Amino acid sequence: MPRAALIVNPYASSVDDTRERAVERELRSRSELTVLRTERPGHATELAREARGVETVFVYGGDGLLNEVLNGIDDTAAVGVLPGGRTNVVARVLGLPADPVAAARMLLDARPRRVTLGRVNGRRFAFSAGIGFDAELVRRVDSLGRRRDGLRPGDLAFAWEAVKLLGARRGRYDPVLEIAGLGRAAFVLVANTDPYTYAGRRQLRVAPEARFELGLDVVAPRRVDLRTLPRLLGYAFRGSGQQDAEDVLYGHDLDRLEVRCDRPQPLQADGEDLGDVENAIFEAERDAVFLLEPAATLSR
Repeated sequence: MPRAALIVNPYASSVDDTRERAVERELRSRSELTVLRTERPGHATELAREARGVETVFVYGGDGLLNEVLNGIDDTAAVGVLPGGRTNVVARVLGLPADPVAAARMLLDARPRRVTLGRVNGRRFAFSAGIGFDAELVRRVDSLGRRRDGLRPGDLAFAWEAVKLLGARRGRYDPVLEIAGLGRAAFVLVANTDPYTYAGRRQLRVAPEARFELGLDVVAPRRVDLRTLPRLLGYAFRGSGQQDAEDVLYGHDLDRLEVRCDRPQPLQADGEDLGDVENAIFEAERDAVFLLEPAATLSR
């Protein structure tokens, strides 16, 4: 039987003992399985390095756990994503069900799909990274702390913090950074797939042309104010218009992107706060890893 590892974040929002045992049973039916549980932030990267030599690494947790695993895994093992967090962007893009047991069963007959990963200042990301607005929002939600059950605040907290953030700025973002070869902008959103993320059940299609098999896409409003904000939000929910808007910098299928900030700005990757930066280099790591994709899913 093929060798596989299951890396689990036992504190993720949709992970509990009952589901974990059921996931293990499914995976053990077709593989020689080693189960590895994270104990602290960054631990999954270490576990992924230790798991080298297996044919498949299954990741049961949220988007942050997947990000950590991708920063430790080699390029030979396939990665199977089991939804265990709140948003589960990659699992949803791949067409996996929200039930992790059903997802595990489906992945046993999945096909490997070679995909691009992004890098920002050397840190890999699977679906998105940003400087400015979205990174500041991630930081504000993280500052709320974990709930008593150890879980991160959910979609309502993100929505409320976004309203407060925009209100505090009166909906205004002036140019504070330079994207080499493109121009000045208020903030930067870099996508490795579409959608960029989700707001509950709604897709946020910031960069609608982004695909896992291509390079990186960038979307950067030149400036934002109360007059332009509704239109910019409309682009994200509709998934169209931003490509041709005169006040939005848009780049598609890029290998490299360099950003220089006037002053330190917050940076996020896959929803993880990476601190403040004055300079950032985004790179497309093409054909970086194999992701297991259900055979019935249409490629995106």
